This record gives sequence, structure tokens and C-alpha cells, in this order.
Amino acid sequence: MDHARIFRTVLGVTAGYLILLGLWLGWLLPHTPPGTEPYQIIALVGVFGSCVGIGMMLAVRPSRADRRLWRHGLEGWATIEGAHPLRPTDHHTELTEFDLELTVPGSESYRGTIVFDVTPADKPRLTVGETISIRVDPQNRDRIILVL
Repeated sequence: MDHARIFRTVLGVTAGYLILLGLWLGWLLPHTPPGTEPYQIIALVGVFGSCVGIGMMLAVRPSRADRRLWRHGLEGWATIEGAHPLRPTDHHTELTEFDLELTVPGSESYRGTIVFDVTPADKPRLTVGETISIRVDPQNRDRIILVL
């Protein structure tokens, strides 16, 4: 999870909401019929919650480069030759560095390393000697994504 992206999203939505609240208080509220203020407040809070929710959904999407790599990357496989746990994360996963032998059909095999956020559910599939699917960027063979 990209905490910085989520923080920027919530900050941007909150700033937009404060601008909208200022416009509502200064310009719209004096022109509305009496007794409708509670309904307007409920609508404003609902819009804020909806915008934060939609913004957070968009913030956790993979980057454009990663989505392009998923669609247009070359399919291949990698054999895990070494796994070195680096540190646990704050969301019950573990950052692990993998030493891989990468194979893309039509080219020579090569070696590389990748740091990956391993969840407890993925741990049995990411052990030394296992073969996993990958996607490789055709322009930069050092850029890969694990397909789990």
C-alpha cells in the first residue's frame, strides 16, 4: 500500500471539501429556504465521504508503468535461487530480497534480484527452488513484475 499516495489523496479531497464548505457557507447558505440546512449538511458530508472513498480506491491502483508492464510485458519465468528476509512491514507482510534466474523465451537466461512484499498467503509459493511467472519490460530487462 502506498501510504504517501493515500495521504496526498485524502489531503487533496479535504482541501477541496474545505473550499466547497466555504462557498456553501458564504454564498449558498444565505439563499436557501429556512429549515433545509441539516439536509444540506448531510449531503455535504456524504459527498466528502464518497470523494474520499473513490480517491482511496484510485490511490491504491498500480502505477501506469506497472499496468503497461502487465499488459505488454514479455511473459517468462524465474527460479528462486535465494530468499533473504529484510524486515517485517507494518501491515503483516515481510520485505524479502529474492535472487532469481530469469528466463524469457527467445533470449538467454540471466540473473537478477528483486525486493518483494511477501504476504503470509504467498510465502509457500516463494521458497528457494520454486518457479514463478514473471513479466519483463521489453525495453528494460531489469524491470520485472512477479505474477502470483
